[in-house]
Amino acid sequence: MASSDDQTTTDAAAPATTNRKQPFPRGFLSSIGSGWAERPESLPPARPQAPYAAARRAAVSASFPGRRLVLPAGDFQVRSNDTDYPFRAHSAFSHLTGWGADTEPGAVLVLDPVDGGHTATVYFRERADRTTPEFYGNAQIGEFWVGPRPSLVAVAADLEIATAGIEDFVASDDDLVLDEDDDLTRVVSELRLIKDEYEIGQLRLAVEATARGFDDIIRALPRAVAADRGERVVEGAFHQRSRLDGNGVGYDTIAASGPHACYLHWTRNDGAVVPGDLILVDAGVEVDSLYTADVTRTLPVSGTFSPVQRRVYETVREAADAAFAAARPGVTFRSIHEAAMRVIAERVAEWGLLPVTAEEALHADAGGQHRRYMVHGTSHHLGIDVHDCAQARRELYYDGILEPGMVFTIEPGLYFQIDDLTVPEELRGIGVRIEDDVLMTESGPVNLSADVPRSADDVEAWMARVAAS
Repeated sequence: MASSDDQTTTDAAAPATTNRKQPFPRGFLSSIGSGWAERPESLPPARPQAPYAAARRAAVSASFPGRRLVLPAGDFQVRSNDTDYPFRAHSAFSHLTGWGADTEPGAVLVLDPVDGGHTATVYFRERADRTTPEFYGNAQIGEFWVGPRPSLVAVAADLEIATAGIEDFVASDDDLVLDEDDDLTRVVSELRLIKDEYEIGQLRLAVEATARGFDDIIRALPRAVAADRGERVVEGAFHQRSRLDGNGVGYDTIAASGPHACYLHWTRNDGAVVPGDLILVDAGVEVDSLYTADVTRTLPVSGTFSPVQRRVYETVREAADAAFAAARPGVTFRSIHEAAMRVIAERVAEWGLLPVTAEEALHADAGGQHRRYMVHGTSHHLGIDVHDCAQARRELYYDGILEPGMVFTIEPGLYFQIDDLTVPEELRGIGVRIEDDVLMTESGPVNLSADVPRSADDVEAWMARVAAS
């Protein structure tokens, strides 16, 4: 990686470290700004999401008449010294502008009040002319380092929003600022509870790419078995697909083999993949618009389930099917979880794992004994965030009513940790989760990830088919 400190520059935005800088000779400084071909500017057509983003801004505007709203995209975050994490814009900024993976770091959306609503302006740093030190001397944003950056006029045409240089943005004490003002943060989160047509299309694309990623995982299993840290082979196979077909992964991939599958957010992915074990993979591709899928499948490493594994797996599928059956317009969001948990409670009670009956375990106050084996919820909203709408009020989320246009997960599981003495030895170390992405419609739920096999029989057939291809 080229060092960003081997330069001398007067650019205030350049890295501040000086211990490795070497001065540029006068000949370089006198010639670097000339000899470049002209860059004719052809304005792009407006991107398809522009009218949808405008409608979303209008909805936010209606909630805050007369108030100036400031929604930053965010900026680079340091990973180590002068290296940064990959930049990803704030979800609300992208939702309200239509600017996705190509958002300029440091950009700010401002809604200025006018009679009858607000005017929108996106402020960001204009690309530097090649005669300026920024062009060659700023490793963070200089085009010599990072490649071409968009101009103000191009972004204005692309997003159908007025643009201005970031130097023209002046904050005011009266501004309502995203993530600082609770009401603004809540409104932009609740706005995403119902997805529009564009969002649903992007989520379908994300799920389709994720399905291809699971095929890649199956093909990679022999390499994973052969590697000391085979979980990382699985993670890497999916990461490659996410970069080929999208912007990247929507969240850290969980590739949890054997007893690691019982750790709900296992992302170290440094374990072995052992024949005879199950591997739980929770992964989603984030497409360039930043919408992400969130799918989990639990695969038998050898291609077939043992009888005990199959019993646990099919119980989880039964719970998922019960949740699907409960999901329909007009019922509460929490009813999805309640339906899945009834199955879980009844089955683990039948297996003799509970000190009480299933009905006693399901008691809202005195129960919960079955939750030892499934401590997480069954569903969450999904969209431009993997856990979308997280700042929405409880009465609109967990206690809210399911409506057409909502997209959410259904993901029950059973997890018997390796050292759990409350379960028979044959169950210890088995963890299973099945997660699908669901669109609610007027006629009921549509499983967007239905093309990724779910039943034990179908999973075995799928693995055999992909491995042979």
